[in-house]
Amino acid sequence: MSNVRRIFVKRLGAVVAAAAATVATVSPARAFSTRNPGRDAKDPRYVGQEGKRWGMVIDLSKCIGCQACTAACKAENTIPDRVFRTWVPEYELGRYPRVRKAFLPQLCNHCEKPSCVSVCPTGATFARKDGVVVVDSKICWGCGYCLNACPYDKRYFNPLTQVADKCTYCAHRIDEGLLPACVESCVGGARIFGDLNDPKSEVSRLVSSAPSAVLNPASGTRPQTYYRNLAGELQAQPPGPPILDDLARKRDGLPAAEWTTKA
Repeated sequence: MSNVRRIFVKRLGAVVAAAAATVATVSPARAFSTRNPGRDAKDPRYVGQEGKRWGMVIDLSKCIGCQACTAACKAENTIPDRVFRTWVPEYELGRYPRVRKAFLPQLCNHCEKPSCVSVCPTGATFARKDGVVVVDSKICWGCGYCLNACPYDKRYFNPLTQVADKCTYCAHRIDEGLLPACVESCVGGARIFGDLNDPKSEVSRLVSSAPSAVLNPASGTRPQTYYRNLAGELQAQPPGPPILDDLARKRDGLPAAEWTTKA
C-alpha cells in the first residue's frame, strides 16, 4: 500500500470512529422505538376489542352538509378552533348551466395498512386490535412525520396538546357500547358504523351488497371508511376547500361572519 493510500485509509477510519462516537452520545430518550407503555401494559383502551373490526360507511346521497357531525365531534372531543377531526366540505360539480352541489364528509380512514403507523418514531401512533388507529398524546413528540405520511391529509397538529391528532372513531364511546358522536348526530342517517367482522351488521351488508368506494385507493392503505354514491369527480377534489358560501361572501365583499344572524 502506498503512503498516500495508507494516510487516506487512516483519516477515513478516524472520521468513521468520530461519527460512531457522536451517535453513541445521542440521548436515549430520543431513540426510535415502537413500544407503547399503555399497549404493553395491555390497557383495554389501547388494545381495543378482540375480534372486532370497526368500520364506517357514508352514504353521500343522504348527506345534506348540515355540519351536525362536525359540531358533535368538536363538542365530544374538545377540538380547538380552526382544526377538525371530521368536517364536511362542499363542492360544485359540473359546468354551467349543469352544475350541482356535493358534500364529501372527511375523517380518518382507519386504514388496514396505515402509513402513519410505520413512520412514527415513538410508537405513539398505532392500530388497536379492532382496527381503530389512535395517537397516544403522552408519548407523541409532535414531529409531524405521520401528518406527512397520511395520503388523505386527515391528521393535524393540535395547538393545545402540541402533538398530532385525528379522528379515533370516538374509541372511548365505542368501548362503552356507544356510537361515534358524528354517527349519532347525523341528521340524514348518512353515517353507518359497525363491526365489519360481523356479516350480519348493517355496515357489513352495505359494503358487500352494493358498490362502495374508498378515497384514493391507489395508495394501497386499505381504508375502513367506505363511501356509497361517490362520484368520480369527488375523488379528484382536495379534502378541505372553503365553504362555498364563504367564497361567495368574500366575492361580494361581505365580512366572514359565517354562522351568525347579524346583518
